[in-house]
Amino acid sequence: MDSVLVAGGAGYIGSHACKALSRAGFTPVCFDNLSTGWEDAVKFGPFERGDLLDRTRIDEVIAKHKPIAIMHFAALSQVGESMDDPGLYWRTNVLGSLNLIEAAVDAHINKFIFSSTCATYGDQDNVVLDEDSVQQPINAYGASKRAVENILYDFERRFGLRHVIFRYFNVAGADPEGDVGEFHQPETHLIPLMLDAIDGKRDALTIYGTDYDTPDGTCVRDYVHVCDLVDAHLLGMQWLTDGRPSAVFNLGTGSGFSVREVVDHSRSVTNKEVPIIEGARRAGDCTQLVSGSTKAEAELGWKPTRSNLKAMIGDAWRWHQTGHYSK
Repeated sequence: MDSVLVAGGAGYIGSHACKALSRAGFTPVCFDNLSTGWEDAVKFGPFERGDLLDRTRIDEVIAKHKPIAIMHFAALSQVGESMDDPGLYWRTNVLGSLNLIEAAVDAHINKFIFSSTCATYGDQDNVVLDEDSVQQPINAYGASKRAVENILYDFERRFGLRHVIFRYFNVAGADPEGDVGEFHQPETHLIPLMLDAIDGKRDALTIYGTDYDTPDGTCVRDYVHVCDLVDAHLLGMQWLTDGRPSAVFNLGTGSGFSVREVVDHSRSVTNKEVPIIEGARRAGDCTQLVSGSTKAEAELGWKPTRSNLKAMIGDAWRWHQTGHYSK
């Protein structure tokens, strides 16, 4: 079977991508330094431990497995941390990506799928973002991802490196079969935090701000099921295999859900109450951040079938009760 190098394959999204690749008949080669990933999540192909800042190690792994494509999920992604330590984000996300991109070019790999972010658009509140929206990142995380996009553009012009870039906001849910799921330490995402509160692993879920200009006063965010997301990445790889040009696609629902909507749906899925603390707004939080996916649906044929609250919370709840990683 053809191999695909999955940078960050031991992480939340990367591990789901490895399962999807395996089911599609590929051998996913997980390349991860385990700084935020888990060796227990590597179940679908070989594991090669390494850091993207180590170009020699990248070259060794590529020479050994001879991948036909690269999927790049490996990155630091905490906005607050990126503002406190921007150098860490520029080194890890940008220099690491540059090493991987140069290694791909030197190995004549001509299919590169990059996991970017709608954070490259910055603070554009209450609009539905599309691929033509102005990119003006307001934190080092978004800026580092935008920089990698620019590197890819330059490397296509000079070396012909064809690529697909995906931009999206919040990823949720888990593998419906429970093989892999979301497990961060520390946890910062709404749905697992909510499930922790239901389970008594934390005292309560804090809702930051209840006076926003939304129907229920809480912020609205876009959520995409992790399985829908990785399906798009496989479609992106097929897009390049078919000889199509490099492209950028946003992945989202175009509408989003409020914090209270997420909480209310959790009750119907789990049959449990969510202990809540209503807190003050956090600095920098927007009222509504959503991203459309019209282009991905029309051109890629992407059909997100699980990006609804029932499926996202239900799959996350199933994983939350049975799944965890110890190493």
